[in-house]
Amino acid sequence: MGMNIGIYIYDQAEVLDFSGPFEVFSTASRVSGGENPFSVFLIAETEAPVSARAGYRVIPDYTIGDHPPLDLLIISGGVHSLEMNKLRVKEWINDQFGKVNLIATVCTGVFLLASAEPSILGKVTTHWEDMAELRAKFPNLEVVEGVRWVDEGKVISSGGISAGIDMSLYLVSKLHSIALADKTARQMEYFWVKNT
Repeated sequence: MGMNIGIYIYDQAEVLDFSGPFEVFSTASRVSGGENPFSVFLIAETEAPVSARAGYRVIPDYTIGDHPPLDLLIISGGVHSLEMNKLRVKEWINDQFGKVNLIATVCTGVFLLASAEPSILGKVTTHWEDMAELRAKFPNLEVVEGVRWVDEGKVISSGGISAGIDMSLYLVSKLHSIALADKTARQMEYFWVKNT
């Protein structure tokens, strides 16, 4: 049975923040030789279509109330200010934090995680444009610049947009193998930037 990977999306989410990781994990399963190590799907607050950045409309597979148990939750970034103040969403993220093996954020998705789970400490990263705001809002976090992603054990965060693809390939290497991550990047014709 493959690992369940849920990607949380919401209105004004950045398209590549969720589409990039979705492509990585679905491609990894496709090229794995029949093993299908990952089952990846989109989760939203409700079953209504989500209007992502620039009007890109997406129908979620599940809602926060009816999705299968997750092994990995990925929170996409985007215009996050309204989303991070939704009590129901924060309670769900907090609940998932206690259940999942790993939780990852792309871009400003880290704002949602930090507001829902204030006990998080350590290093994180986000889009370069949002680092000052992240430091101001969550001074308990050490915001790291100049990296594509940061692995702090249970919490893995990435920079903006395309950095989420690099982080997802890293997660494939962490959860399965470097060989499958490299094979996935090659299949995607993507030059994987590995952290230095």
